[in-house]
Amino acid sequence: MAGTTSYDTDQPASGDSSAAAAGYDPNYVPDSVKSFVVHMYRHIREKNVYEIFQMYETSFQSISDRLFKDSPWPSVDAVATYVDNDHVFCLLYREMWFRHLFARLSPTLKQRIDSWENYCSLFQVVLHGVVNMQLPNQWLWDMVDEFVYQFQSFCQYRAKMKNKTEQEIALLRQPDQAWNVYGVLNYLQALLEKSTIIQILEQEKEGLEQFTATDGYDYNGGSNVLKVLGYFSMIGLLRVHCLLGDYQTGLKCLRPIDITQQGVYTSVIGSHITTIYHYGFANLMMRRYVEAIREFNKILLYIFKTKQYHQKSPQYEQILKKNEQMYALLAVSLSLCPQVKLVEETVNSQLREKYGEKMLRMQRYDDEAFALYDELFSYACPKFITPSSPSYEEPLVNYNQDAYRLQLKLFLYEVKQQQLLSGVRTFLKVYSTISLGKLATYMEVDEPTLRTVLMTYKHKTHAVDSDGKITSNADLDFYISDDMIHVTESKPAKRYGDYFLRQIVKLEGIMTDIDRIKLE
Repeated sequence: MAGTTSYDTDQPASGDSSAAAAGYDPNYVPDSVKSFVVHMYRHIREKNVYEIFQMYETSFQSISDRLFKDSPWPSVDAVATYVDNDHVFCLLYREMWFRHLFARLSPTLKQRIDSWENYCSLFQVVLHGVVNMQLPNQWLWDMVDEFVYQFQSFCQYRAKMKNKTEQEIALLRQPDQAWNVYGVLNYLQALLEKSTIIQILEQEKEGLEQFTATDGYDYNGGSNVLKVLGYFSMIGLLRVHCLLGDYQTGLKCLRPIDITQQGVYTSVIGSHITTIYHYGFANLMMRRYVEAIREFNKILLYIFKTKQYHQKSPQYEQILKKNEQMYALLAVSLSLCPQVKLVEETVNSQLREKYGEKMLRMQRYDDEAFALYDELFSYACPKFITPSSPSYEEPLVNYNQDAYRLQLKLFLYEVKQQQLLSGVRTFLKVYSTISLGKLATYMEVDEPTLRTVLMTYKHKTHAVDSDGKITSNADLDFYISDDMIHVTESKPAKRYGDYFLRQIVKLEGIMTDIDRIKLE
């Protein structure tokens, strides 16, 4: 492949700085932007994915940092003449234009609606036109990710009805409203179905397709756009359903992707993290704690090992934020389901450093523990949305926190239900057999109440998995025979190999340091 060409220089092109000083003019196109769009257009027509990616990931960011820190890029009309007024390229340029605007400025309601219309036009071309392009997975992921983000942002914006101007309210009241929840779900579902990605992934299991092996790219001169957008739409649907609090449907949408294996979703760090964050959160809310712990552990270990490679990435801050949120969710999961054996040593030591003290307090299930669950959930949960239109009757009220408060209430209700159960678990871990009467005395309840508590413990430590099977989250089990409780504790398999490998690596590091000292 050809080496990377730099389409922007460190110095502003002639006239760039004066334009910045004079204020934003949507029709003024600096030389570096002309060069950018001309080369990007050419590379898209030539299907040069490598060069498109370099320009998209590096050049676009550096030009933005230099010339458009606090103003939008030139309007699409201003650059259209440099790209033969190509309809599809102009839609792609506007998609990037709006994304830059949302990231760096506060979009107006009109701009939010315009962005929706641009996504509609772009997806209509992909769904019903002839798309003869190959675009980088990073860009295709960002399209789906930004589409869902702007929907979420619009719902939050619309729910803050106080201080809205009359013009804004008039725009919101229009019947053909942008960012309607059904419209968003329909586009994601249409991309999923038209791409036939579910059938492609099924055929891949039988060795008839090479979708994952090629990271979704088409090396026979075809287009990857519809297939990969369809693939990422499954993750988009999971995210939208999590924002709506419908975790079961969200997980159902993700089922065609086998997250126990590497896949196209792991080829883009943002997609990988978003998938596991929402998958883990949905499982946590459905009481599938073991599954949540297992996946949080894997992704946190992956981020720990690879985050240094993403330091220059525009997504780096988002990676760090999601990393911290998933540690908080892991702390919550382990406090409700103490299965530390599922967590790798590196992740466990990071977790102890961040939340060790809080986790000890959360085990107590008093008011302070309750407040900690509230705090960690509020910090780490998605920004839930209310998708319905507001009431336009006076007085206008903000309802942007309603969905979050409902999810928090349901979660804390679940925590409260488990309050008595932590006491049961503490006693059962001490005994291999104990009579019902003796345990009832210890717990200061009568025997009928204890039987109810034990049944509740059984119920709360079991969950229905995605295949409809009942699985246990407990690290111990018990049965009752003749008023005697018999406890069976699952013993974790000791992993000596991991321990020795870590010590060998440490020793090699020490020996290298000693050799260096000798040489000096």
